[in-house]
Formats: sequence, C-alpha cells, structure tokens
Amino acid sequence: MSDGAHLLIPFASAAAEGCIQALRGLPLPQLEKLLARLAPGGREDGNELTASMPHERALARACGLPAQDGRVPLAAWQLRQAGREDGGAAWAWITPCHWRVGTDHVAMGDPPQLQLSAGDSQALLAAMLPFFQEDGIALEYDTPTRWLARGETFRDLQTASLDRVVGRTLDPWMPRTPQAATLRRLQQEMQMLLYTHEVNEQRGLAGLLPVNSFWASGAGALPPSAPAAPPAGLHVANTLRDSALQSDWPAWAAAWQELDSSDCARLVQAHGDGQPVILTLCGERSAQTWAGAAGNGMLRRLGGLFARKQAAAQLETL
Repeated sequence: MSDGAHLLIPFASAAAEGCIQALRGLPLPQLEKLLARLAPGGREDGNELTASMPHERALARACGLPAQDGRVPLAAWQLRQAGREDGGAAWAWITPCHWRVGTDHVAMGDPPQLQLSAGDSQALLAAMLPFFQEDGIALEYDTPTRWLARGETFRDLQTASLDRVVGRTLDPWMPRTPQAATLRRLQQEMQMLLYTHEVNEQRGLAGLLPVNSFWASGAGALPPSAPAAPPAGLHVANTLRDSALQSDWPAWAAAWQELDSSDCARLVQAHGDGQPVILTLCGERSAQTWAGAAGNGMLRRLGGLFARKQAAAQLETL
C-alpha cells in the first residue's frame, strides 16, 4: 500500500479484573515484536466514562473526521462511504434494543442477542416512524439492529457509543443536555408504544426478549472536507469486540492470539519489508499509537532482540 499499513485494534484491553487476569501470561509474540520495533507516537488518555470509545476517536483522527467526544459523525460518514449525498445534514444511528429494567437501574442488552429479524425490525420502524416525523426526523431501515435517522436534533448532539453502553447501567450515559430533550421524550414515548406492540407479543410467545427502547449514537454532520473513504492502508480489526462486550475473557484471549498470528504478523512482515507501518491499540479508556518509518527494518529488528516489551504491561495501561 502506497501510504503504508495502519492496524487499529479496538478492545485491545479493558479494566475488568477478568480481562487483566486473561492478559497476564497471554502469549502475543507478534505484538511484542511490533512494540519492540516501533516507536511510541501519539497517546490519548481518557477514562471509562467518555461518550465515545477510544477506538472511535482514533478512527476519526486517522480518517480526518471530527473527533470530539460523543460527536464523531459516524452515521453521516457511513452514508458518504456508500456514495450517498449526506447534504450537510445531521445523521445518527438508531438501534432498536432491549433495556433490562431493575429495581434501581436500567441496563443495555446486546442488540444481536435480540435475534431481531428484518421483517420485525421493519414493522417496528413503521410503527415508530410517525412519532419521529413529528419532530422533524426522517427514519430509514439499514439493518435489523441499525436504522438511519436524519434531523437537526442530531446536530451538535453528544451521544454515547453503543460499544460504550452494551451490558452496562445506562444512567451515566443518558443524554441530559437541552439539545437532547427531543430524544429523551421520544425514548419515553417509544417505550409506551413498544410495550403492547404486536411484534413484541409474538416475540414473547417465541421466548425472545422484547424490543422496548432505542439508542441513538454516531450523531452529527460531516464537514464538506471530510473524505469519502478511509486511508487505503487502514485496517480496523474488530476481532475482539464481541467477546469483550460479553465479558467472555477466555474467548477474548483466544481471539487475541488469533489476531496476533494474523493481522499483527502481517504488520511485522510489512515493517520488515520496509513499509511504513502504524499500530494503534485501543482499550476502554485510552488509545496509544506506535509507528515505524520505511527503511529501518533491520535496525528495529536488531533492537527488538534486546528491547522486547511485554505486551500485557502495555495493554494494561489502556
């Protein structure tokens, strides 16, 4: 690739004790080669309560998109990548979802676990559409667990990433700014509408969870200068996402080893071949980038023999 290779790895680490235990003793030889041969670059420190995940902000910066926390316009960028005209409008993703309501908290279920069919998703969208339209929001189907919404409600609106809230208590990320008043009201109205909807009645008979709310994310408008595609050499490895969100740390560790032997090994080879390479590791709090210029592969390999870094120690800082 003319611009070199950039490997961006979301969910490379997490603060959960199960993740830390899984990391210790986890053999990641290709990652350790990269950490030894590449030089540390930019780092973005944060915490586990930011609205955007570190990998979303890192992706935005790599692609020349706005990267303000909670205002990364990923929905609008999806349209631009698909060759559609976004018209400078504000867009958002709307995810039909199941909220687990407890005595003192509400938690977000993982949308794929709903097993929501295209037909049921479209029926729910049709029922909800008039309420959104009354507030000047256009709503269209994309996938069973992702719809596209367009409206001024989403301009300059901070929304929390779905990756941030899955499996967690929602209260820290519920939108409370004045700009979010329309969204909060719609959520309340949709909870009442969905409670008795025929789709949910049929889902209950089939032993499936009801769709009882929605989540908005990826909101905002793209600046005219935003690109229509990511850089040619950028690869986002989402191998670790599902097991991390499900807190299945043995599966996460196994996925890391597979990622190490595939994508990380290819980046090692690219660096050895003299290509400029970039590695960005993203946890739930922070993101760290390492880079290596073309032409210094032999020196880096020799240095790596004496300066091998333990991957776990680096990952725990994220």
